[in-house]
Amino acid sequence: MSDAIVCFNAGSTSLKFSAYAVGSPGDLTLISHGQIDGMQTAPQFIVKDAAGKPLDEHAWGKGQAIDHRTALHFVIDWLEHHSAGMKVIGAGHRVVLGGTRFESPVLIDTEVLDYLESLVVMEPSHQAYEVLGARALAQAFPGLPQVAVFDSSFHRTMPQVAQIYALPKDVLDAGARHWGYHGISYDYISRQVPKYAPGARRVIAAHLGGGTSMCAMLDGKSIETTMGFAGVSGLPMATRSGDVPPDLLFYLLRTKQFDDVSLETMLYERSGLLGLSGISGDMRELQASTDPRAAAAIAYFVYAMTKVAGAYTAVLGGIDALVFTAGIGERSAIVRAGLCHALSWLGVRLDESGNAGNGPRISSDDSAVSVWVIPTNEELMIAQHTLALVRP
Repeated sequence: MSDAIVCFNAGSTSLKFSAYAVGSPGDLTLISHGQIDGMQTAPQFIVKDAAGKPLDEHAWGKGQAIDHRTALHFVIDWLEHHSAGMKVIGAGHRVVLGGTRFESPVLIDTEVLDYLESLVVMEPSHQAYEVLGARALAQAFPGLPQVAVFDSSFHRTMPQVAQIYALPKDVLDAGARHWGYHGISYDYISRQVPKYAPGARRVIAAHLGGGTSMCAMLDGKSIETTMGFAGVSGLPMATRSGDVPPDLLFYLLRTKQFDDVSLETMLYERSGLLGLSGISGDMRELQASTDPRAAAAIAYFVYAMTKVAGAYTAVLGGIDALVFTAGIGERSAIVRAGLCHALSWLGVRLDESGNAGNGPRISSDDSAVSVWVIPTNEELMIAQHTLALVRP
């Protein structure tokens, strides 16, 4: 019987998972991955093998509803009965915020979950469901070790001056802090960069997906990142606004165009690429559109990254490598070309052929800055951290 680690990412109505076989000495091999969608309306389970080939599916039926405990139980049971005698020895959960207590992955117990749940008010869009998923799994399988791996952990190496805001001490003490997110992805990228660009100390990485951010790394450690207190700040995203002036938000509240709930909904769900274009938050649809609003939204997206890249080059004291990752970063030649051309003043020279082929290297030989497309693997990073705590 082979041991396995399973990674979970719980959402409000969905559950994503990946299962890894544990080899010797501690190597991890992807066995399968999948998800359960539509948990409150028409639950459907789909699982694929490591190559993306469908393995199985199951539907509970339209109008049915299942909770997270049922979904998690179904996934674990399916894995142990359909994966050649596999025994799940640990579960890893992506959790966005570890707060001040947890700056690295941690074994989960009731006290840990209580603390993480107390942070939901800071980051309401993901944290609540991730904690709910871990609680539900503990109820379904009380003896199964679980590990929380935090998106905020990687950025705890930022200097203190980068982790604070210009606010009174009592407000800072109440939790106002530059937390930073996408840290699991940046953790993985920081470990991959030396394989592609040995000797590159000053690196700017751009995680560009439905959520987007950039990170300045020095010697593999985060020293600055765009996402701030929660998941709406920084760069414009698929449906999230990115940075907007606080005084504009005061104006919208004072004029009663929004209350706090509807304002948060607007910033998280109706803004970003969707808000700018009025068409879609999906970069693929925008790139395929002939509507000038789509082109304008893409131009704004690249412009925002250009400003950050310039600032982060100053923070780093120069730049040796630029890395694109996640869905847009790995697949959009248009976006990558836009940023690279905007950074020509830094000596960035784009290899058009390499860019069209999605890399891995997309800069020319005479480029002063090497530019790379490196696929991220957050699930593997979670599995590695989980195994390290479950089986030290």
